[in-house]
Amino acid sequence: MNILVLGDGLLGNEIIRQTKWNYISRKKDGIEARDFKTLIPFLEKENPDVILNAIAYTSTYNMTEEGKILHWDTNYVFVIHLANWCNSKNIKLVQISTDYLYANSKINAKETDVPVHANNWYSYTKLLSDAYCQLFEKNLIIRTSFKKKPFPYKKVFQMVGNFDYVDKIATLIIWLVKKNAKGVYNVGTRTKSMYELAKRTNPESYEEFFLIHESMPSNITMNLDKLRKELSIDW
Repeated sequence: MNILVLGDGLLGNEIIRQTKWNYISRKKDGIEARDFKTLIPFLEKENPDVILNAIAYTSTYNMTEEGKILHWDTNYVFVIHLANWCNSKNIKLVQISTDYLYANSKINAKETDVPVHANNWYSYTKLLSDAYCQLFEKNLIIRTSFKKKPFPYKKVFQMVGNFDYVDKIATLIIWLVKKNAKGVYNVGTRTKSMYELAKRTNPESYEEFFLIHESMPSNITMNLDKLRKELSIDW
């Protein structure tokens, strides 16, 4: 498969590092996600079989009007254009969604559970684009989150989930892509607190007793049975 990665942020860069897949990004190519037309010449030149979209605006607490517009244009409008373009070209789209969709939902939520978005525009816009991408049968939607390694902060907010460091999450995503998985997958590792994850690589980290911002969820745990079965993982 000819696989093209969009974006070279934390996750995109790690996937590129592990796979050497071709990629395009704003930093390298001057593309602008909020203007889909700027991408089309690059996409046509690469002629991919699969596009992995790692472009997103991820600020969970920018609730200003400008912040809402950035979330809407990047996480929803851009993805709708991309999904439609991929479908018209018979290209598979791998959309990186988020486990924040499960905030205020069931604990250990399954892919089939209807997610309830958290009180922020990041979750809301990712929820909408996640649902739209599911309309196309060949697409793969990844619900996940990841952190920089080593953990860069001393202050750790209270959150429980299946997040992990970006290198581990990237590897799981790559395996799913190579297996030609389709549909929605929760992607993560064993349930843990953010504090437990931070202490693995930053011994100076300490836990805050409150979330940094009221719009951030405290529990984003997911059921990983589907992932375990697909990748034959036993942990």
